Amino acid sequence: GSAPNFLKLLAHDLRWKMLTLLARSDYNGQEFMRLLGQPQNLISYHLRKLHEQHLVTEHRSTADERAIYYSLNLETVRSLYQQAGSALHPALASGFEVPAYPKILQSEPRRVLFLCTENSARSQMAEATLRYLSQGHIQVSSAGSQPTTIHPLALQTLKSHGLEIEGLRAKSIDEFSGQAFDSIITVCDRVRELCPTFPGDPEHIHWSLADPAQTQGSLEERSEAFEQIFLQLTTRIRFLLLLPEQQQRR
Repeated sequence: GSAPNFLKLLAHDLRWKMLTLLARSDYNGQEFMRLLGQPQNLISYHLRKLHEQHLVTEHRSTADERAIYYSLNLETVRSLYQQAGSALHPALASGFEVPAYPKILQSEPRRVLFLCTENSARSQMAEATLRYLSQGHIQVSSAGSQPTTIHPLALQTLKSHGLEIEGLRAKSIDEFSGQAFDSIITVCDRVRELCPTFPGDPEHIHWSLADPAQTQGSLEERSEAFEQIFLQLTTRIRFLLLLPEQQQRR
């Protein structure tokens, strides 16, 4: 039979480059044009192809409603890869599982800083999750441009998954001014626009995530919003830990 449509879709050089970029960070259309040196109509066409097959998801920026952020749908890509492998040979269908605790290969401890606006939910959950999944091999902190207090549902969600919450507190970006980090990860569109510079040219990664604290409704509905963001963060962090450390900064 012919190759699966999924593989045909990935075989295009430009689409492959787009997915490679999205494996590390979320981007909008303008950034794709700049990073890939291609015109808007071409970028839009290929993004639409990827979106139609659910390989990427899109949503409006909360900082600028004219901008749309694109994210790699990691679980869908992984599932389709396994199906394509299975179509080639049954032995390729099983084997690779995303480990709950990826092996950390770096000899030197890496430093990662998560940033959002209030440092009350997304960045706090990301901090606790990365600390847990890296088994302490990564020095991780979080901060906000306008820190408030940690949202009770963020703490409740972490506790329900057995994560350590002692020592978590809302912190200002100013507290980390002048410190060196390997990676700065923004989990909020607004703070990405305001992100200060840090010494040592750290890698900048953006995860365009909805703020669960903005969810209206019953306690159950609000708790579910926090749970969904926690699951998204966990997936992204597990895949992040599997990526080799970037050789060239973008």
